[in-house]
Amino acid sequence: MIFRTLGKTGLKVSAISLGTWQFGGEWNKTFTQNEVDELLDTAAAGGINLIDTAECYGDHLAESLIGNYLSRRDRTKWFVATKFGHKFLGFNNRQWEMEPHTVLRQLDLSLQALKTDYIDIYQFHSGSNELFDQPNLWEVLLKQKEKGKIRFLGISISSKADSYQAINASKVGADVLQILYNRLDRRAEKDFFPYAQEQNLGVLVRVPLAGGFLTGKYKTGCTFPKTDIRSTYPTEKIISWIKEAEEIQKNEIPPGVSFSQWAIAWCLKNPIVHSVIVGCKTLDQLKNNLNLDLSGN
Repeated sequence: MIFRTLGKTGLKVSAISLGTWQFGGEWNKTFTQNEVDELLDTAAAGGINLIDTAECYGDHLAESLIGNYLSRRDRTKWFVATKFGHKFLGFNNRQWEMEPHTVLRQLDLSLQALKTDYIDIYQFHSGSNELFDQPNLWEVLLKQKEKGKIRFLGISISSKADSYQAINASKVGADVLQILYNRLDRRAEKDFFPYAQEQNLGVLVRVPLAGGFLTGKYKTGCTFPKTDIRSTYPTEKIISWIKEAEEIQKNEIPPGVSFSQWAIAWCLKNPIVHSVIVGCKTLDQLKNNLNLDLSGN
């Protein structure tokens, strides 16, 4: 594992970090605490030191599983990034909670679930520009930062958002951007990366495997069970991504390199990217994703 400085935060984060949406039960698997412990121990052994989670991966469920793990390990060896802005109501069903007083309640619930007294990176979670433009919200969060409950603020930008939040990140006190970026979706190169560079923001990249489509696992005609979040994707999007992924696999990936390893390394070749958030449901997937030589990136 290599480590990169996360913009002006100064945090030395692993080039690969662990995403935990799957722990909330929306990726066609329910995790036990033992399974989470084993995944996190394996991640640590592979050099990962950053966990990305959220308030609405289940009703603070993913955070609770992580918190139970951290309570039995050395918390100081991990950077924990979580998010605010939604209340989980059920599978693929959330309710916005972006008012300052509701965000404060979410913060306390996240701290309780994570069994910690501080969050390393607290991220605005995919909200609209209207929700972003709440001066009182950022003032409240900066006060929590002064109290030590939050170390750094971040913005997890919606896949449908424009550049506005990236342009104004430093104005609200945010030091980190989390952005969707992969070989099938390169919009970030134009819409977000230039502003991150101008402001020396930390950049976390999510969905590097495009929801599994950049693994070679899914072929034309595949379907997903209703308990899998990908079952909500438009059919035309699935067909298009599968066809494009097949062309990438045929024309761009060197012999002997797995599709997923190549896809992660492809993101990390961009010097603006500090860490790539990789989700996994099994130990084999995690080990495969960690089998990377990143020294040249």
